[in-house]
Order: sequence, then structure tokens, then C-alpha cells
Amino acid sequence: MTKHLLQIYRILFEEYGAQHWWPADTHDEVIIGAILTQNTNWKNVKKAISNLKKKQLLSLSALSAADIAMITDCIRPAGHYNQKAERLKLVSNALKEYIVPPVSNEFRAFLLSLKGIGPETADSILLYAYNLPYFVVDAYTNRIFSRLGIIGEQSNYSYIQGFFHRFLEPSVQLFNEYHALLVRHAKLHCRKSPQCASCPLQDICEYALNKGLT
Repeated sequence: MTKHLLQIYRILFEEYGAQHWWPADTHDEVIIGAILTQNTNWKNVKKAISNLKKKQLLSLSALSAADIAMITDCIRPAGHYNQKAERLKLVSNALKEYIVPPVSNEFRAFLLSLKGIGPETADSILLYAYNLPYFVVDAYTNRIFSRLGIIGEQSNYSYIQGFFHRFLEPSVQLFNEYHALLVRHAKLHCRKSPQCASCPLQDICEYALNKGLT
């Protein structure tokens, strides 16, 4: 299975190249972006981040000290702005003086204890902000690997993440690039209505083989 997962990675990397994730200038910007990207697309997140930057609010310390109404106004483009403003306040207050313990599972548990922070957001923060080897799972991951026939369509987050952790070396660089490539692939080919004809994975995809699309 390790060989198969690496084969998929190599095919995607050859097709799309390096994705240069996470697109942020600072550690704090990654954390803020991970919260803002919940239930929206990156185009909207970029607008919200730009607004925060103009108001000099693109840091945890600045958000912690800022009036929540100002934060809300800045992040309107990202949607769910009242909810996300509360989460930004909560996380910035929680992390501004938090000393990350040497055992990263403790830190993950701490993040998950914060209201509004689920596994995908927590693992995005761990991987992209703190360079800790946690594979980020999203709906795209589930869609691609269930169509490939590697996991069941109803597999939950912990099962899918455990699958990657079990069969791949715990590499921050690999997990970073793999997740980014899966997002790119899902947007270009493995959409809700799949574009199989030109898919670079069609020869090893159970869905495409069963549909006679190869």
C-alpha cells in the first residue's frame, strides 16, 4: 500500500508540480487563514486577509487586542463572519502565550478543545503553521480515494488520516505537498461530476475502470 500511495503522489506531482502551500507570509497568517477558510474558498479568504493586513490585524497579538466588531468587518468576504470573528478571538487569546508542549498530540488535543476548531482546521494549523507531520484530510481526499477504490465513501476523518499515517513516512514536506496536490486534482478532474477523460489517475482508478472511461 505504501508503494501505491507513493505512486499516486508521483503521478500527481508529475502532472501538477509543486503547489507551494500554505500561501502565507507568517506563522500567524497560516493560523488565521486556517480558520477563515472554513466553509468558503481561498479567493474569499484572500480578500479577508487583505482587509486584516490593511488594519494591521494579521497577527494573533493584534487580534487578541482588537475590538471584535473591527475583526468582523474585515473578514466579511470569508462568510460566517460573526462566527469566525469569535473563533479568531478565541484562538488568538488561547495561543498568544501558549507554550507548545514537546508531545504534539497534547497540542492537537488542546486545539480540538477550542470551540469551532475541528480536526481539519487543527491539522492545518499543526502541519502548515507548526511543521508537525499531521496529514490534513478534507472532502477532496475522501472523494478521490473512495473513487480510486482505496477507502470506503463513508470513511471518517480519523480513519482516513490514520491510513496515510500508517503507510507513509511522517514527513512534513510529503504531507504538505500531497494534500495540496489532492486539492488541485479534485478541482481540475475529480469534481463532483468527474472529468475522467483527461485524468492522470484514470488507469488506476476503480471508478473510471468500472465506468469504462479508460
